[in-house]
Amino acid sequence: MKDKNLLDDIKDKSLEELTELADNIIKNLEKKKNLEDSMDEYQKLIRLNILIEKQFQKASKDLSLSTKAKIQNLQKKMKKKLNKVARDTNLFLKKFILKQKRTELLTPMKYGLLPGGKKIRSKLLVDVGKIFNVNYYKLIQIAAAVECIHAYSLIHDDLPCMDNDKLRRGKLSTHAKFGESTAILAGNSLLTIAFEILSQSSFKVDFKTKNNLINLLSKCSGHSGIAGGQYSDLQFEGKQQSLKKIIDMQTKKTGKLFSFCCVAPIIVSKKNKYLNLFDSIGSKIGLLFQIVDDLIDHTGSSKRAGKKTKKDFKRGKATLISLLGYKNTVKYGNKLKLEIFSKINKLGNKNRDLKDTINYILKRSK
Repeated sequence: MKDKNLLDDIKDKSLEELTELADNIIKNLEKKKNLEDSMDEYQKLIRLNILIEKQFQKASKDLSLSTKAKIQNLQKKMKKKLNKVARDTNLFLKKFILKQKRTELLTPMKYGLLPGGKKIRSKLLVDVGKIFNVNYYKLIQIAAAVECIHAYSLIHDDLPCMDNDKLRRGKLSTHAKFGESTAILAGNSLLTIAFEILSQSSFKVDFKTKNNLINLLSKCSGHSGIAGGQYSDLQFEGKQQSLKKIIDMQTKKTGKLFSFCCVAPIIVSKKNKYLNLFDSIGSKIGLLFQIVDDLIDHTGSSKRAGKKTKKDFKRGKATLISLLGYKNTVKYGNKLKLEIFSKINKLGNKNRDLKDTINYILKRSK
């Protein structure tokens, strides 16, 4: 009855009024320390979002040119920021690889590393670095190491003995192009180059900072991070898993590297009191990214995503969708976003770019 009364009260409101109402609920939720105490408001927000989406679709044809232009401008600005970070990170990597001794493995390494990719992890690292006034070039160097780790994990993830994907970023995956053994060795080489980047003398940070970064990145990449998460992912196939186990697996497989991206600028800036906060924020953003990735696999097209979709269901992957269903997974993702925003709102006005990146993660289709 409460739900029906709510819908009766708001169904005739305009799009602007609904949006204002939703904003007020979000502000109230962000003030709460424990979101579990605000489930009524949260459920109201979910229903409001559905109505807003319906009204937006209905009104999109009638939106003023200025409103449409404003929306398009915001999208362009976000894309421009992402492209700049991606361009600068790729430029650093190209120069770094150019200085390497020529070997036959360099070609498959560059193939798996450089083209395509949104560089969202790098953008996240730059966003957090901006909050703490970390030198941009230092952030790009760390981002380059992160992208090497990410590329290694994707090359290995695509292997026949793992997920057996033949398509990645709209082209043949590395093993499909160069062969399985070459792909393994190229991935291994990218893993080691990440630490070579951070240990070089041209990375101008003190020894303790450099050591802390290398130590943390190695933990995020190994058995307690990406590799451990991938192991669990394979072991869980075809078996019903609890929410806790799925969250733990996805946090290791995806969240740990996102956590590193949020914590690395803190280590460089030596603002240690923020370490735990940004470790938590990074893990949650990584989990949110994985949820969106699973939703894209569930409903998206292979052409748009640049990789094969609808494969999780076929392989019996343990995902939040397989446990909670599509709609409840979307709700879980929205709740996670509110939790993340409630944490970063404590940082004041410097969090805008970080918020934009999180919203981009939520709205991406590939």
